[in-house]
Amino acid sequence: MKEFELINRYFKGRGITRRDVNLGIGDDCALVTVPENCQLAVTTDTLVSGVHFFDDISPRALGHRVLAVNLSDLAAMGAEPTWVSVALTLPNIDVEWLEEFTEGMHEIAEYFNVQIIGGDTTQGPLSITICAKGTIPQGTALRRSGAKVGDWIYVTGPLGDAGLAIEARKQGFDVAPEHLRYINQRFDYPTPRVAAGQVLRGAASAAIDISDGLMADLGHILAMSQVSAHINVDKVPTSDAMRDTLNKTQQLPFILNYGDDYELLFTVPDDNKSMLELKLRQYGVEASCIGQIKSGEGQIELMLDGEKLEYQETGFEHFSKEPV
Repeated sequence: MKEFELINRYFKGRGITRRDVNLGIGDDCALVTVPENCQLAVTTDTLVSGVHFFDDISPRALGHRVLAVNLSDLAAMGAEPTWVSVALTLPNIDVEWLEEFTEGMHEIAEYFNVQIIGGDTTQGPLSITICAKGTIPQGTALRRSGAKVGDWIYVTGPLGDAGLAIEARKQGFDVAPEHLRYINQRFDYPTPRVAAGQVLRGAASAAIDISDGLMADLGHILAMSQVSAHINVDKVPTSDAMRDTLNKTQQLPFILNYGDDYELLFTVPDDNKSMLELKLRQYGVEASCIGQIKSGEGQIELMLDGEKLEYQETGFEHFSKEPV
């Protein structure tokens, strides 16, 4: 099988067809129609074997994962996902692998009403680049730069599970079988918080998805907003798997530094706090208030058991550490 046979078999004519796609796979470019009074949100992520996923990940999970992490970026901006382009680099063509990989990709694309409209295929070490697009009503996008002193800091779900899955695979942590299945699912099949992002439009002041860890991603909001933060670590939500496996001190690097959870971290003005909490509950979105924005220049003050926690690690950043 050669390049265009691969495209025709696994991408062209498969998946959903959106009415706003005027021209999809098969031409030099795709053509789409952006709704009136909307802005186009565009994000691009590359996932590389041995850095963003384990070599032995199932192809179906990988197909899900590569799309999910990009849809999470759209969620963080409050966008509705619409179209994606896929650049796929493969060492060779493995028909069974491709069938499973594309099935995983088409499943999540269909769930979020996203059409794959184009891309590229090349031969080389395994890596996948996704360019995801979405639409946002004009002027309502969530940004990292809007946090103000006094705003409350929230996160949508338990943190550290993906990190626990990584270390369980690398170091063989003793994790109960039912918890091991759960944390592996959290790492291999992350859930982009698309609905939560859209609920936050018009109510949150800033937002980001947690891909590089709480400390690192909160740091991005603080830098862009030119503020500091006070975080009550006791309020950071954790799963039963985390609490049953590690004590409170052992949990710290997982909930503060490990990424790949793809929950949303956002700030809310005090005037919007009660209204947004009610609205989130109405949409079935779990969110925990974990701290507050303070004046300053990017400092993060951590409190644990009522005492100040001295903690230096910041989170993942490419070119700063060995790949996981």
